[in-house]
Amino acid sequence: MSIEMSISTRSGVARFARTTLGAVAALTLTASAAWSQAYGIYSMPAGTLSHTTASAIAKVLKEKGGMNMLVQPTAGETTLLPLLARGEGELGIANIFETEIAAKAYPDLRVVGSLHSLRGAFWVRKDSPMKTIADLKGKRVVLGFSAMRTIDPLVKAILATGGLTEADIKPVLVPNVVRGAEDFANGSADMFFFAFGGAKVREVDATVGGIRALTIPKEGMTAAQKIVPEGYLTPAAPSPFFVGVEQPTEVYTWDNMLLTNAKVKDEVVYKMIEVMEANKSELVAVQPALRDFDAKKLYKTYKIPYHPGALKYFKDHKIEATKVE
Repeated sequence: MSIEMSISTRSGVARFARTTLGAVAALTLTASAAWSQAYGIYSMPAGTLSHTTASAIAKVLKEKGGMNMLVQPTAGETTLLPLLARGEGELGIANIFETEIAAKAYPDLRVVGSLHSLRGAFWVRKDSPMKTIADLKGKRVVLGFSAMRTIDPLVKAILATGGLTEADIKPVLVPNVVRGAEDFANGSADMFFFAFGGAKVREVDATVGGIRALTIPKEGMTAAQKIVPEGYLTPAAPSPFFVGVEQPTEVYTWDNMLLTNAKVKDEVVYKMIEVMEANKSELVAVQPALRDFDAKKLYKTYKIPYHPGALKYFKDHKIEATKVE
């Protein structure tokens, strides 16, 4: 009897081991398949800060996280957000203004977090007599931004810091910031608006023989925030990043968001944050603007749904939401 029990026990143990190993193998294969599938990250056109940021994220998630991440450039945030919300990609980058509008129209859009600050400027040619925003009165100013709808009020907000409205300038209608930069470079506009860190800014600087950022008067921000409440000023000093800044000043600033949709699995979003946080230096090597990136700063009190995977990361790491600027 004892021999029979021993044999039976060994047989049961063997069956249990095979079952357990099989389950572990299945889970491993499932996880492996999950990370090896192709993921898409939507960005604005090549040459924009958004595209460079997306390229940095894709590179790190692929090389350090084993995720096959592909950058998918689009005409602009107005174009990419519906695609992302429908689940045609897993990640997207858009400014807070576009995100707030899109969240009302697309209930499946989810926030991963506030990725980094965007700092922008109105640039003119370096040899231009214009120094401040007020000097744009009567000049050809890029407006419209049909593929980037929220850039238009942002530009109007910056104009307001100089006491100007659309009636005070000559509008040059463009679909996006890249076209605005190109119109400036070819002489069709007297200024262009772009975010610091965009490759296009450096390209235009080299093409026209130098550009200069117009000064934004701090006292004008009250008028600007009546148009765009989320905008604020942050310090900037001459450096390779702050092209056209000739002396310490303050520049117009807003948040750039990392987004996803409700269809993306919690563990995928969790891992994305984890890999990015662990490899910040590699992100910064591709996109200096990502010096601002910090998992502790992802979570802000925006009234937009966060993805459950991001919320789990914040909870596990005891990260509390910080107040919006």
